[in-house]
Amino acid sequence: MPTHRSNTPPTEAARPRRTHDDAPGTEARFTRLAALPAGPERDALRAELTTAWLPMAHRIAGRFRDRGENVEDLRQVAALGLVKAIDRFDPERGAFESYAVPTITGEVKRHFRDRTWALRVPRRVQELRNRVRVARRDLTDRPGGQTPSVAGIAGHTGLTEAEVTTGLEALDSYSTLSLDADPAGEGGALTDSLGAPDPAYSVVVDREAARRSLSRLPERDRDILYMRFFEDLSQSRIAARLGISQMHVSRLLQHICARVRTETQDPGADAPLSRPVPGAPR
Repeated sequence: MPTHRSNTPPTEAARPRRTHDDAPGTEARFTRLAALPAGPERDALRAELTTAWLPMAHRIAGRFRDRGENVEDLRQVAALGLVKAIDRFDPERGAFESYAVPTITGEVKRHFRDRTWALRVPRRVQELRNRVRVARRDLTDRPGGQTPSVAGIAGHTGLTEAEVTTGLEALDSYSTLSLDADPAGEGGALTDSLGAPDPAYSVVVDREAARRSLSRLPERDRDILYMRFFEDLSQSRIAARLGISQMHVSRLLQHICARVRTETQDPGADAPLSRPVPGAPR
């Protein structure tokens, strides 16, 4: 009895059907790659496979082109996913395309999750954002649909209202406004609404740093500082009040300020409670 033979060559009949034009027939090369030890020959074959499958990686990257990220950057991320897929693929488990597509897609999605948010938020909050975004779109697209409430989104998604609120807040965290933006449309930039550092902060810090040393001064030294820096008296008027010379007041002020400065800069320093000033009456 005659037998019927197929006109299709055996090698082509055994080859699995490719789902895209950019999926080359590389089954034999992957089998060879798996058998090769580390070395120049394996590296060259790995590079050859990467080049062969790169159009598919670019196609996958193109699916994300309208999400605000540069296409060339997305292609680089997809190429990285392709290399990972080639390194991890086991040719005995099926077609490479079935393994590579989710691997590359996952790499691109991780890029959006970890690298493109203007404000870094936890993964759980990102997932809440995605669920809330999809639910709000679905509810709005319904016939006669309006912008849904927090309660409406919660009922649609099964989330709590607190979780929906968190997801809605995260919707504004993916990108940020420039400080030169005019959100109110009134000709004013965000920069105009920002506060400035309070100059009194440095005064508070200096005052607290000097407090310990000032509390240790003799009463007359504190009186001299008060008259000079709080009552704004001249050295001559201070001298008249104390019954001493203006030169003596000048020396006292220099000595007191030097002592406070030294103890403020070195809180551990134990300066004597009083030091004689040359030429000063005791």
